[in-house]
Amino acid sequence: MRRRVVLQFGLAAGGLLLVRPARATRFEMQSAIADYASGAPVKPGKVMFDIPPLVENGNGVPITVSVDSPMTAADHVTGIAVFNERNPQRDVARFTLGPRAGRAVVSTRIRLATSQQLVAVARLSDGTFWSQGVDVLVTLAACLE
Repeated sequence: MRRRVVLQFGLAAGGLLLVRPARATRFEMQSAIADYASGAPVKPGKVMFDIPPLVENGNGVPITVSVDSPMTAADHVTGIAVFNERNPQRDVARFTLGPRAGRAVVSTRIRLATSQQLVAVARLSDGTFWSQGVDVLVTLAACLE
């Protein structure tokens, strides 16, 4: 009888670990941003993150990220990345740009697991990194099954 109880408890505990949704934490998000910036300082500014502050359904949230840059051969945005605090994966999207892009603007739709903070980071050709963070309130969560 004891063996069955121990086995049932072990299977139940293992099942709970598998069912628990994986979520990134604020520390993991900051770590992902530091990895993207290769340890360089990330300063606030130059980035404009356009996302609704209140999202009814997290399954398809439109976002637009733009960066104040002349987009010339000498001074342009080389990359834009979007990071999240609570989705199962901390990287939402990464874009590569060059001077021929004309404008440093990217748009897409993302899924949001729950209300959380998002951060957009831009990498410029001079090696600097700029960011903007936004808090988003999600009423109907996605990414959780």
